[in-house]
Amino acid sequence: MTDGDHSRPSQLSRDSILESATELVDREGLRQLTMRRLGSWCGVEAMALYRYVSGREDLVTGIVDRVIDQLYDDQLQKRDDQLQKRDTEGGWQEYLQRVAHGFRDIAFEHPELFPLIATRPPEAPWIRPPLRSLKWTETFLSTLGEFGFDDDAAVSAYKSFTTFLLGHLLLEVSSHGTEIGPEDARRIRSEPPDLSACPNLRRLQHQLEQDHGHTEFEVSLENLLDRIELEVE
Repeated sequence: MTDGDHSRPSQLSRDSILESATELVDREGLRQLTMRRLGSWCGVEAMALYRYVSGREDLVTGIVDRVIDQLYDDQLQKRDDQLQKRDTEGGWQEYLQRVAHGFRDIAFEHPELFPLIATRPPEAPWIRPPLRSLKWTETFLSTLGEFGFDDDAAVSAYKSFTTFLLGHLLLEVSSHGTEIGPEDARRIRSEPPDLSACPNLRRLQHQLEQDHGHTEFEVSLENLLDRIELEVE
């Protein structure tokens, strides 16, 4: 792919640069995100970018925050619409399902970015990714409060929900080839493993290789909602 195969920003701004950086990472991978490469991607010299971003670390933080904020704005409007009709439709289960699917969409639309969403330091050490911002966590807890959760139940649901999302989605994007661990751990083995001493793995390899990620996500999410419901009651 050449640099001419994507849309360049008509005018530089921090937001347009972050948008271009996100597109670059989506298409070429996180390792290609350098100031020089992004400048070429935007059709400018790298130095022109420094007026809006201080360097690569600022870029990485910026694109993570941008993706999360876009989902937040979208989900906030849907949440407000839902709260107006909560007596007749959906309830808190619908809210959690919608947030979960929103983050799963991010994981597969931006698979190179999702590990960063999971691992970059959140706004406070007691905030849990992927709901990594103060406003995300505040809105999540207040929404559960609107649906009748007391403080203990809301915090318990928050911890269970974020643990589920983080573990499941990291596993899913990793199984589709996204690099998650340190560089040495990212290398794909060139030779198949020797299973001669592992009869169960040898027998079940075909089943283990099958990809049922979407179904497993839905089943796990339903099980989580059932467990939260028992805690609320």
